[in-house]
Amino acid sequence: MITLYHCLSARSFRPLWLLEEMQLPYDLKVLPFPPRAAAKEYFEINVLGTVPFLIDGETRMSESAAICEYLTIKHGPTPLAVTPDEKDFGLWLNWLHHSDATLTFPQTLVLRYARFEPPERRQPQVAEDYAKWFLGRLRMLDAHLLANEWLAAGRFTAADVTIGYALMLAEVLGLSKEFQPQTAAYWARLKARDGFKRALAAQQKAADAQGIPPIFPTAKAG
Repeated sequence: MITLYHCLSARSFRPLWLLEEMQLPYDLKVLPFPPRAAAKEYFEINVLGTVPFLIDGETRMSESAAICEYLTIKHGPTPLAVTPDEKDFGLWLNWLHHSDATLTFPQTLVLRYARFEPPERRQPQVAEDYAKWFLGRLRMLDAHLLANEWLAAGRFTAADVTIGYALMLAEVLGLSKEFQPQTAAYWARLKARDGFKRALAAQQKAADAQGIPPIFPTAKAG
């Protein structure tokens, strides 16, 4: 059985969403945020104290996009992966990891300096600057979506899950109102997927059962 350690609407939502898209059995452990401060016993499982953390047999993983790549390969074959013999294999990998390396990083600074720091330590200018940085880094996605419905191979894949989470977090942060029309339409397509809706429901059900309160408003299904 796959076990996923998760915080509500955190980066660990990527593998949760993919698990639902692949309809794989899993056990979801929802932690209070941030777990390194609110659940110190978690350090015994993940020495970084971060989410996600995935356990699959002897495998231990902590990077959300890499977990998504792993799941499609280890538990495939699945159309959610683009294989090396397909023309868009490199494009797929690039989008898969663009999601965290390029898009989510500036969002984490917006979260920290606009919401998570105590009021006396908040930095509105930092949050505003990194919000603009995130929107600037959407340019590649904006351009791609002018001519494409999905990110690679002409179909929905794990790359759409990983990029989709960055758009989900943008909605939580109030930045989705700045999306270009084609990007807003893409985000609407993603939110309408049954897998996305099941992932939202799964995290809420597990959080309620485990007594974990939300840390900020969650995205809504389309």
